Amino acid sequence: MNTSKIREHMEVIGSCGNKLGTVDRVEGSSIKLTRDADGEHHYIPATWVERVDAHVHLDRTTGAAKQHWETESAEASA
Repeated sequence: MNTSKIREHMEVIGSCGNKLGTVDRVEGSSIKLTRDADGEHHYIPATWVERVDAHVHLDRTTGAAKQHWETESAEASA
């Protein structure tokens, strides 16, 4: 997946139509999402991206993505 179209603050949408999160930035071959309510960043592989328009659309549901995303807590990044 060419990540050049992915921009900060774009919403990330699962194939189910639900919002997974918001793009913080692209880091290598991963997309870093903004912190959630628990203060954690989550990372998803760019290979999960099906297409990019006004949003980043994934090839899987938000539930499936949450089962396999990687997490970094606020303490770990400090």
